[in-house]
Amino acid sequence: MTDDLPPAYGGEILHVHLDTGKTEREPIEPDDARRLLGGNGFAAKLVHDHVPSDAGPFDVENILAFAVGPMTATPFQSTSRGVVGFVSPMTNGFFDSTFGGSFPQAQKTTGFDVVALHGRTEELSYVVVDEEGARIEEAEGFAGEETYATCEGVREAEGVGHSTHVIAAGPAGENLVRYACLLHQGRDREGVAGRGGAGAVMGSKNVKALAVREGSFEPEVASESEFRELTTGQMGRLMDETQMLQTHGTAGLVNPINEMGKLGTRNNQSEQADEADAEAVSGETLKEEYVTEDTTCAACAVRCGKHVSVEAEGITRAKIPEFESLFATTTMQEVYDIERVMKANDLCDRLGMDTISWGVTVAFARECHEKGLLTDDSPHLEFGDADGLVELARETAHREGIGDALAEGSSRLSEELGEESEAFVHGRMGLEFAAHSPRGLKGMSIGYATSNRGGSHHDTRPTRQYRGEYDEGTEGTAEFAARSQHFTALGDSLTQCRFVSEGGWGVHVNENYRDAVNLALGWELSVDELEEIGERVYTLERLINVERGVAGRETDTLPQRVTHEPIPDGPSEGMYCPPEELAAMREEYYAFRGWDEEGRPTQETLSRLDLPTA
Repeated sequence: MTDDLPPAYGGEILHVHLDTGKTEREPIEPDDARRLLGGNGFAAKLVHDHVPSDAGPFDVENILAFAVGPMTATPFQSTSRGVVGFVSPMTNGFFDSTFGGSFPQAQKTTGFDVVALHGRTEELSYVVVDEEGARIEEAEGFAGEETYATCEGVREAEGVGHSTHVIAAGPAGENLVRYACLLHQGRDREGVAGRGGAGAVMGSKNVKALAVREGSFEPEVASESEFRELTTGQMGRLMDETQMLQTHGTAGLVNPINEMGKLGTRNNQSEQADEADAEAVSGETLKEEYVTEDTTCAACAVRCGKHVSVEAEGITRAKIPEFESLFATTTMQEVYDIERVMKANDLCDRLGMDTISWGVTVAFARECHEKGLLTDDSPHLEFGDADGLVELARETAHREGIGDALAEGSSRLSEELGEESEAFVHGRMGLEFAAHSPRGLKGMSIGYATSNRGGSHHDTRPTRQYRGEYDEGTEGTAEFAARSQHFTALGDSLTQCRFVSEGGWGVHVNENYRDAVNLALGWELSVDELEEIGERVYTLERLINVERGVAGRETDTLPQRVTHEPIPDGPSEGMYCPPEELAAMREEYYAFRGWDEEGRPTQETLSRLDLPTA
C-alpha cells in the first residue's frame, strides 16, 4: 500500500516478556499503519496475533497492549488518549479501554507506538519503559497499595518526578476483581482505563504498575502549516460545543437525561428519578458546592475534568464522579446522598474498580435481595443505603463477605442465583450497561446488542440520539449503529477523545477527519476509505470474538427487562425493544455489514477488508 511509515509514528512496538525480562523491538509495517492506523487498531491486531483463541483472560498467554495513535502529541486536538487492549475477564472477548491524562503523550515520546506486556512475573513487579526499552523492578513494597499511592511511590522510586508517568492497579486488581481498572495520576488530571477488567489482567500478571519515562521522539506531520491551520480552525466550534463539559464535566448530563425519562433508576425498574433527587446529584450541584478546580488531559483546552473536596468525608482532591458513575452509584441505587456517593466513587478510584460495572452489579444484587433471591446476611443490600454503598466498595475490592460475589459481576452472580435472577441483569455479554437507555434509545438497542465490548457505550454512540436522531424509530437504525461503530473504532485508533471529536470535528466520519489524517500522514484517502479503516478495525475485533466463541446471533441480544418490560412511567413511558423488533434490526445490521446469518463476517467481507480468512 505504501513504502514508508509517516514520521508522525514512533515506528516501533516494544514487546516486554515478563517471565524472562527480555524485550523485543518490532518495527511497524507501513501497510499495517495504512490498514489499522494505530491505537485501537494496533491493539486489536496484537491481541489477534498473540493471544490463542482458547486462552482465558487470566491465562499467561493473554497480553496487555498499551497503544497510542499517529496523531498523539501533534496539534490535532485532544489526542492525549491511550488505549489498552486485552482479552476481558468480563466478556472473554476483545476489549480496549481508553484513558487520558499525560501518560499517552509520554509514551509517544519514547518512540514506541505500542508497549505489549506478555507472560507473568514470579513476584509482584512494576515495569519501566523509556526510549531504550524496558526493565522490570521488584514491587513487593507496593503490595496492597491504592492506585494513587502506587503512582506516587513509583515516581519517587524512579527519582524524576512527573517526568515518569505511571498507570497502576489497586487492591482490586491484585485480588482479580473482574472489573478492576487501571488509574493514571497525571500532572493535572487522572486517567482511568475503566472498563473491561484491565486491572485484573494486570494483577494476573503480577504487575502492579507500568511507568513510562519521557523520551526525545517528536512526531512530524506531512504538511505542518496546513495541518495547524485546519486544527486551529476547529477551535471556535470545539469550545462552543463543549460549554457544558467545560462548566460541569460529564456530570452535567444528569438533569437533561433524567428529564428525557431515559436515566435508569432502582436497577432500571424505572427510568426517571424525582426532580429533586436528580438535582441533588447533578453537575450543577457538584459545581456549586464541591468543585475546587478544573483539570484537563495533556494539551486539551476543554478542561472537562474536575476535582472535588468533601470535608465531611475527608476528601480534599478527588476526581469528580463522571456521569456514568453517577448513574451507577446514585439513581440505580436510589442513593442521593452526594457526599457518600463521592466517597464511594473515590474509593473505587483508589481501590482500582470500574464504577459502572461495580455500581450496576450492586444495584442488581439489591434487587435480587429485594425479590428474595439473594439471602446473604449482608446488611448493605437495601436500595437507598448510602453508608452500605461505601462499605460494599471496600468489601468488593478485598473480596470480603458479599464482596466476593459482587467482584464477579452481575452476569456471573446471576448464574449462581439461578434463572429467575436473569430478569434483573442490566448488561450484555458479561459487561454491565452504561447510562444510555437501550429501551428509550433505539440506536442503543441495536448498538448494545452488537457491541464488541458488550455493555459499552463506546461502540455505538448516544450523542446523535439525544439530539433526536435514531432515538424512537427503527428506520435506518441498523446502518446508523454500524457506522457509529466505524466512527468510534477510527477515533480510538487515532486516538482522540470522544468529547472533542464529537464537539469539534463531527459526530461521524467526514471531510474534517479525512483532511486531518491526510495532512498529518501525507496520504490521499477519501472519506469512504477513511471510514473503511474504522470498519476494518471493528470487524477485526468481531473476528477475535467469533474465534473465541463469544460473538454470534445467540449473543447479539438484549436482557429481559429491555425486551419484555416497557418503561413504566415518565416521558419515555411504553418504550422498549421487543424481540421481533430486535430481530429485524439485527438482520438489517448483518446484511449491511456483510456478515452471514449467524453474525460471522463472511470470507468475502474479510477479503474486502484485507483481514485474515480461514
